Amino acid sequence: MMDRRLLLFGCAAGAVGGTWVLSRIPAGAAPGTYPVQLTPAQWRARLSPAAFAVLREDQTEAPGASPLLNEHRRGRFTCAGCDQALYSSTTKFDSGTGWPSFYAPLPRAIATRQDVSMIIPRTEVHCSHCGGHLGHVFDDGPKPTGLRYCMNGVAMKFQPA
Repeated sequence: MMDRRLLLFGCAAGAVGGTWVLSRIPAGAAPGTYPVQLTPAQWRARLSPAAFAVLREDQTEAPGASPLLNEHRRGRFTCAGCDQALYSSTTKFDSGTGWPSFYAPLPRAIATRQDVSMIIPRTEVHCSHCGGHLGHVFDDGPKPTGLRYCMNGVAMKFQPA
């Protein structure tokens, strides 16, 4: 007969182990049909290894690593994968997080989906043109939206105005 403590320990260990295994499986670009669709080999040829890891494998760059963090000129931030305009420099702000942050995207530039890879649900942001992973959106941003689009700089390029 199984001891209740052993049963509870086994269930807890299974839940933690299962969650860890699932969190190690990269989700890749958001599922769906997009105007820009390339094979993994074509994406690798087009992107730097760091940009490929973020845009196509849902990785995250180290905080403070992006040169776009200190980009303050007028212009727009575009997807490093497909060049779609994503954010205006007028919506960029210093969030103190170590990643470029914005309070609003350009119209129809991004799409979102639920991300549970870190156990706590988050909202993933991806490019609506190629499906590439850009970062996450949180509800602790400034007015007027109250949102913080926390983006990986390596997933974007800057085009000065």
